[in-house]
Amino acid sequence: MAKRAATLALLCATGAVLAACAPDKLSAVDPNVAPTNRYKGEIVETLRALFSKNDTTSVSNAVISDPVLRSIAGEQRYVACLRYTAHYADLSMATNTERVAYFYGGHVNQLIESTKEQCGNANYKPFAELNALCLGKGCR
Repeated sequence: MAKRAATLALLCATGAVLAACAPDKLSAVDPNVAPTNRYKGEIVETLRALFSKNDTTSVSNAVISDPVLRSIAGEQRYVACLRYTAHYADLSMATNTERVAYFYGGHVNQLIESTKEQCGNANYKPFAELNALCLGKGCR
């Protein structure tokens, strides 16, 4: 019983020491840090995870806009639009998709299908990094 009490006391003391070492407050993240050149890689990795779930094997005709600061629900956020044709594992179907990437703190926070209002006026340029994506046999 005494051993159990000693162990409990040691755990409590260790917890108190660790709590004393913790910072007083977490550093705040600036939500509107401009995305770095790494944003394209983040988008490709996010889509890679999505594509592996829906049997997409490759992409063609990929284009992307540069991130721009836009007012969304009364707050300023960086957004980028992208458009691509997804090719599926059975090779019988391809779909054209347009998505909008929302950034928070300089990193991709959301990547969702876009509306015409969100990306209708986007200034697209080639997105070679996404066109190079190949997730299986039958890539084009």
